[in-house]
Amino acid sequence: MHAPAVLDAAALLDSARPEPPRRAFGPTFAALDLGTNNCRMLVAAPLGDGFRVLDSFSRIVRLGEGLHGTGRLSVAAMDRAIAALDDCAVRLLRRPVRQVRAIATEACRRATNGLEFLDRVKRETGFDFGIITGREEAELALESCASLLPCDGRRALLFDIGGGSTELAWVRMTNGRPELIGFDSLPMGVVTLSERWGDAGFSPAGFEAMVDDIVDRLRPFERVHCIGREIRNGGVRLLGTSGTVTTLASVVLNLERYRRLAVDGVELTSREASDAVASLHALGRTGLMRHPCVGPERVEFVLPGCAVFAAITRLWPAPHVIVADRGLREGVLLRLMRADKLRQARHDGRRWDPCRL
Repeated sequence: MHAPAVLDAAALLDSARPEPPRRAFGPTFAALDLGTNNCRMLVAAPLGDGFRVLDSFSRIVRLGEGLHGTGRLSVAAMDRAIAALDDCAVRLLRRPVRQVRAIATEACRRATNGLEFLDRVKRETGFDFGIITGREEAELALESCASLLPCDGRRALLFDIGGGSTELAWVRMTNGRPELIGFDSLPMGVVTLSERWGDAGFSPAGFEAMVDDIVDRLRPFERVHCIGREIRNGGVRLLGTSGTVTTLASVVLNLERYRRLAVDGVELTSREASDAVASLHALGRTGLMRHPCVGPERVEFVLPGCAVFAAITRLWPAPHVIVADRGLREGVLLRLMRADKLRQARHDGRRWDPCRL
């Protein structure tokens, strides 16, 4: 398994001369996340304790299409991903970038030809992807979402419903700071569940069977950490980060089109979230295709994601769920910027404060 890679931007862009940015923002960093369903990129510059987004890219590439049945990445899926990454490389020519980190997740972890594919990616696009572990996925998600967790809580359960896997992070809050005390990466995501259940997931009985199956897969994590008991004692927050939870928030907020600023950080009651799941399921395939926050590209994946969400909230019925429109890319950027600031502090001979970015 490849170690996660951090690239020098000059090596990535070779001798190409990027166009000067419209406005100087200081050092710029880029994060790429190649998942089972999506290829995403975020370019940002440090700003205070966070960062200012300068460019973003997201495209559904369905890299894991057919992986559940064959164990391999298909030629068509790899070609789609390469095309998206070519577009990312072109976008990075627009501005000088100090560092790029490119990470791959469950599809490349599981596929027998995953490393072969990433070698091809490096040859054809220049991006040197590292396959990260499920634990690092959970850590990156927690890092990006930490600021959304209230300081007055005792525990938090963060879940990230991806294309090929679902990450769980059991978190202890100590003096307002989150500490990862348990994690799991379950090989079930919206793509794999969609391929396994197919049209059955659109029927009421099939959807319930899918939820029951997922609950059974979650029970070992519950037996280890006794999260249900902690929820009954109070002080536990659920936090979800994925297209599934942001779609549910869009339904609750009755958005005519998706708006990140309206969704990121919103807190849903358990009843609101449950009603949103029921509403999406009642739409059926045709209604989901027409829904402004779903559409034809995501129609096959929304109900499997809702099934994972329903299973999590059934097993761990916290009264509220915090919704996050942030994840691996944001976590990668925060780490890159923190490491760069540490290097600069060492170079300048200054004392570095780890509590600041």
